[in-house]
Amino acid sequence: MAFLFEYGLFLAKVVTVVVAIGAIIALVVGASQKPKSGSGEVELKDLSKQMAQTKEHFIEQALDKKALKAHRKAQKKQDSNEPEGRVFVVDFSGSMDAHEVKSLREEITAILNIADKSKDQVLVNIESGGGVVHGYGLAASQLNRVKQHGLPLTVCIDKVAASGGYMMACVADKIVAAPFAIVGSIGVLAQVPNFNKILKKNDVDFEQFTAGEYKRTLTIFGENTDKGREKFKEEIEHTHGLFKSFVAEHRSQLDMDQVATGEHWFATHAISFNLVDEINTSDDVLMSLDKTHHLYKVSFRSKKTFAEKVGLGFSAAIEKGGLSLWSKLNNARF
Repeated sequence: MAFLFEYGLFLAKVVTVVVAIGAIIALVVGASQKPKSGSGEVELKDLSKQMAQTKEHFIEQALDKKALKAHRKAQKKQDSNEPEGRVFVVDFSGSMDAHEVKSLREEITAILNIADKSKDQVLVNIESGGGVVHGYGLAASQLNRVKQHGLPLTVCIDKVAASGGYMMACVADKIVAAPFAIVGSIGVLAQVPNFNKILKKNDVDFEQFTAGEYKRTLTIFGENTDKGREKFKEEIEHTHGLFKSFVAEHRSQLDMDQVATGEHWFATHAISFNLVDEINTSDDVLMSLDKTHHLYKVSFRSKKTFAEKVGLGFSAAIEKGGLSLWSKLNNARF
């Protein structure tokens, strides 16, 4: 058993050396490579084909030979029908800083370059609880580009589209939400910690110089004033007003006094406020559209640098080696 323990320590040392060498290589290569702005490509995935293959695979297992023959005959006749148009599907899963808008703008641009507004449409799956104002403002503007080009836009919400997420959703011609999806939260939140009392207690001075009376209304380390707090609150109210105006512009049927309180609701309740138009899942929406349209998934993929690829490779190797080593040591008994 002592041999197993020594062998495990030897493997651990080897992994450590390999990781160190890999890290050095990645740093050297990474330093020599400058990231290219906007490098990547838009991928088009045939969702209709994928759905048809999944369906056929299931049917082949479920039907007997006679029924399968009849099905294929009917399917052949159905396949001869030309689709009414195309539906371009985009997924947006937003984080607090909304950095995903970088991919969204590429995806929307690609769609607008090939879409036919007389028969094509766009469907966006949104999942986000919101985040920074400028990030989600740009994300909403990207969806508004679809509307400006005359393409019908549907937004599906399976889990959550609140605050900035709802700012994006409200642009759509139609909002479809799953029963327990969370929507709304038309409000603005700002939180600023202040460490001034701690600094004073420890005799630490903090100095801040600004040009312009309201260059900095509140500070993290300095002593905040009532005047600064009042100005900061005024800025928050102004931002909330812009938020409400944007939503009202795109969802004129809403009673803003009722829904712009910062509250959020489940979709089954929100539909009574006209925050959503239909209770359904994105899966059922796509299945319904697939009967008349050809569905394509549009996604932007950034190109990874050599350093990133090396880093990912070593990361996978470390994970695999670590799990293997743990398994060996864990199964050993003294």
